[in-house]
Amino acid sequence: MNVQIVGISLVHNEDVFVERALRNVAAFCDRIHVADHMSTDRTPEILGRLAEEYDHLDVVRVSHTGEPHGLVAGYAGTDTWVLGLDGDELYDPERLVGFREELQAGAYGELFQLRSNALNCVGLDRARRVASGYLAPPSRSITKLWNCAAFDSWTGCFRQYMHDGEIAFRPGYDRHRTAHLGESHTWDESRLRCLHVCFLRRSSLSPNGDEPRLSPIELGGKRRLAPLALARVLDRVRPSVPVGSEWKRDKYRRGELVTKDASPFL
Repeated sequence: MNVQIVGISLVHNEDVFVERALRNVAAFCDRIHVADHMSTDRTPEILGRLAEEYDHLDVVRVSHTGEPHGLVAGYAGTDTWVLGLDGDELYDPERLVGFREELQAGAYGELFQLRSNALNCVGLDRARRVASGYLAPPSRSITKLWNCAAFDSWTGCFRQYMHDGEIAFRPGYDRHRTAHLGESHTWDESRLRCLHVCFLRRSSLSPNGDEPRLSPIELGGKRRLAPLALARVLDRVRPSVPVGSEWKRDKYRRGELVTKDASPFL
């Protein structure tokens, strides 16, 4: 089979981890589309440097979180897997080599969406190269892979790429054709695993590192961001104003706190 893998990344003020996040999937993806949502820290500088280094990585500036869907809409109906990558998601690059071979051989072709293992990080010791956090499962998995061969089109109004809209599925597929590899693979054996650093400081402009950001869906639904919500996203409110996501704290901190080797991700 001639299966390709395309990365799509929506980022905003991610200058702490974005370079590592993109480098870790550079060999896994045949193409990477990065949408920068009005970053004001060093993120644009970092993305520009990476775009010069990798000829299969392109960067666009967007003003609304639904715009990036247009970057992947053209892959509908093709033998393409789309990997959704946020600036706080660090994959294991060596494990991805074997997983890429599986996808190219046709594995999981009967699915619309694939999710897998994650460690939702609340602490990262770079010197010792260890991370502490909560595993998914039992926490919610954030790993996102969509099979474009499952549908002929995906159109509509989007709060964020690959969300909402109307999907014209091909026979045998629907939204429920989803598998969670974490239900059959442990963190230590999984080929698709992600260090999710959502509870750590992601931007040099952010005063706090323990407050997970509100997602575009939490911030404004299908509407453009309200002034206060936009101010929070841009890190322009007083530190005393609570801006963290209760939803993420509830979904990503389930089970016991564990410590894992972080060296493969760094």
